[in-house]
Amino acid sequence: MTAPVKTATRRSRLAGAGTVVRRRLLVAVPILAATSAGMFVLGAASPIDPAQQYAGAAAFTSSEENLAQIRANWGVDDPLPVQYARWVGNLLRGDLGWSTSRHEPVASVLAARAGWTLLLVGTALALVLVASLLLGTLAAYRRGGWFDQSLRATAYAVQSMPVFWIGLAAIALFALTLGWLPAGGLTDITATRTNPADVAVHLVLPVTVLALSQAPWFVLFIRDAVADSLRDDHVLAAKARGLPGRTVLFGHALRTALLPFLTLIGTHLPEIVGGAVLVETVFSLPGLGAVTVQAALGSDFPLLAAITLTTTVVVLAANLATDLAYAAADPRVRLDD
Repeated sequence: MTAPVKTATRRSRLAGAGTVVRRRLLVAVPILAATSAGMFVLGAASPIDPAQQYAGAAAFTSSEENLAQIRANWGVDDPLPVQYARWVGNLLRGDLGWSTSRHEPVASVLAARAGWTLLLVGTALALVLVASLLLGTLAAYRRGGWFDQSLRATAYAVQSMPVFWIGLAAIALFALTLGWLPAGGLTDITATRTNPADVAVHLVLPVTVLALSQAPWFVLFIRDAVADSLRDDHVLAAKARGLPGRTVLFGHALRTALLPFLTLIGTHLPEIVGGAVLVETVFSLPGLGAVTVQAALGSDFPLLAAITLTTTVVVLAANLATDLAYAAADPRVRLDD
């Protein structure tokens, strides 16, 4: 097939991409509205007085008039629908509010920390995908053998371990006992600037722990999907034609198993993000995970709401990208149907 024909075929598969994007945007609006409303109601139901929280220790010596003035300035005594409408209006103008736990604009908190979380999640996801594709495919090819049985037993064992326990065990072994890797942070305590090589060394343990905690889902899925693909007619026909085992395994069986694997990546993204929150907390990384825990403990509603909405947008975008990738990879899927 010539290159122009391939390009035309790919374009025909994605002919309805614009329609799908518009439909997803229409669905995303009520989802984001419901998420924001739920977060706002929970924040309003909190028994913590935002004025006292903002004042901190000074609240014990501040007069009631000063606290009342803070409440009036923030409008927390207004009816709940009025507060929500004002909050949504500010949100649409790009004003995410003021973080009471960090004492700085929420937008500044997200801008300073979101990149580190994306780096952690992206690197761990890439490691999970490469390792699961390789290990799961080999286990399916040697199904029932010692490698397959050992891999499945290990996957089930790791799947039962909480990610924070894996992180603490990794610190105890590789940082405290062996001294091979740093126990936390992004740089050494004596560093005066951020060095990429230093950051890479400090991310080895967090990335490995996050990838290890998520790998069982993907490894077992690939193992079962490739095992089923090895029994498909086109794979058996490839074997009958005398093609090399590596070509049959990776060029035919694995290629078929990759299609549902794309869906798994999109649906499992929230689990990876949730694991990143715990990993960042255990390893003291300056990402969104640490400030999320701090915001939850301090009832910092503006920061919690912004992080929740950001995570929701990322998940919706990942699901859309998964559907588009599925249509591009499978000629039987048409987005305009």
